[in-house]
Amino acid sequence: MSETILIQPLTETAFAPFGEVLETSGDPDRIINQGLCGRWHDRARLDILDGQAGISLFRSETRALPYSLDMVERHPLGSQAFLPMSHDPFLVIVAPDEGGRPGRPLAFRTHAGQGINIARNTWHGVLTPLHAPGLFAVIDRIGEGANLEEHWFPTPYTVRDA
Repeated sequence: MSETILIQPLTETAFAPFGEVLETSGDPDRIINQGLCGRWHDRARLDILDGQAGISLFRSETRALPYSLDMVERHPLGSQAFLPMSHDPFLVIVAPDEGGRPGRPLAFRTHAGQGINIARNTWHGVLTPLHAPGLFAVIDRIGEGANLEEHWFPTPYTVRDA
């Protein structure tokens, strides 16, 4: 029998152990471009080992709820930032590390205008858009070397709304 994970809203506090929430909450840090643009400055830690940061575009198939989570992955050599190119929410799944294996996953739903930066070596689910077009700008490590570790759960989790 599958264990259930209830989706919670994505907040800076709840997501802090896994990375940063990228959003324009509060007042901007700086006003630029002749006073016409607010800048929320330096909102994520790009953590890249032995490579360089690059920007790629991902288009992912949309997923439906309830969602069956059978695998998580992590990237030991670099963080990954996911910035949706639409105002649609998406599902973010992360898990704490417990001795080199993922612990019990947590699921978050973003709201319009939020992106995330997943910290280097953090267990996370695959890109999971809930609405088309599922198009994202992704800032992550580009370089040689093994930067992907996968963990398959013996019994998938069921992720659903609270």
